[in-house]
This record gives sequence, C-alpha cells and structure tokens, in this order.
Amino acid sequence: MARINLLPWREELREQRRKHFLLILVGVLVGSTGAVLIANQAINNAIDRQVARNDYIGKQIVVVDERIKQISELKARRQQLVERMRIIQDLQGNRPISGRIFDQLARTLPDGVYFTEVKMSGKTLSISGAAESNNRVSDLMRNLDASDWFDAPSLTEVKATTAGQLDQANVFQLSVRQTQPAAVEGGK
Repeated sequence: MARINLLPWREELREQRRKHFLLILVGVLVGSTGAVLIANQAINNAIDRQVARNDYIGKQIVVVDERIKQISELKARRQQLVERMRIIQDLQGNRPISGRIFDQLARTLPDGVYFTEVKMSGKTLSISGAAESNNRVSDLMRNLDASDWFDAPSLTEVKATTAGQLDQANVFQLSVRQTQPAAVEGGK
C-alpha cells in the first residue's frame, strides 16, 4: 500500500500555528522591550526632574542660610548697639549724680579735715585723708551718715603722724556707701 497522507492540512496548520506563535512571541518581546525602555526613560526623566528640584532646593537653602547668617549678624550688631545705648543712657543718667557726690563730699567736710584720695568702686567710696584731731574725723563720719547721698560710713584706720616739728595730723581711711535720695530715685 501506498502511503498517502490524507491530512496534509494538519501539517500546514501546525506550521502556520508555529509561525503565528513565533510572530506573537517576537511581538511580545518587542512590545515588552519597548515598554521597558519607555518605563526606563520615564523613570530617568522623573529622576532628572527630582535631581533638578533637589539642586534648586539646595541652592535656595544656601541662600536662606546666608540670609540667616546675615540676620544673626544683624541681631548681634543690634544687641551691641542696644548695649551701647544702655551704657550711654546709664552714663547720661548718672552724670548729675557724680557731680552731686562731689558736692556732698565738699558739704560734709568739716574744717580741719582734707581728703588725699577718693576712690569709687561700684557704689562704695574709699576715702583717705588727714585731720587735725580724732574729733574732726568723728565729725566727718557724722556728716557722711547724715547725708542723703551716703550711707553706713565705716572707719578703717586712724594713725597719728607728725607732718613737721609742730604739726600733728591724724591720717585716716574710711569707706562709705553711695545711695540716692528718694526724690531722685522717683524722678528717674
């Protein structure tokens, strides 16, 4: 018997299906490769945009940091100026007080007493001087205590010295605290 293939169409159909499958497979590979490339391009564009934004934000941060530095310098300068103004105002406010202190020192000085040195540190005056007698030093301390501008005189030492053949003087050191009368404090 002869071999007759009555069904060649099956072989052709199989070959056609195989070609169709390979064509679809190539199409899917091309399509997926295209999709991957498009997705890669989109992601790279998104990354580039984000990098550009980050660079812009970084530049703006540098600008803002510079402004903050300038503001800090201005604040420090302002604080220095305010401190200078406060010192000047204190000096302006205390200017008449120093004159009043010298005036009160002259008014409390009894006859026969003179000052050799007057130092002021803070609110305390250290006074050195000489007097004809101890009674004159006592008068000075009473006068200082009676003054509205001075408080709590404290005698540190009194020494009897001879300045010449006939003159005898008592050298003294005392300290007194400077205060302000209530009328002056209220007027400030």
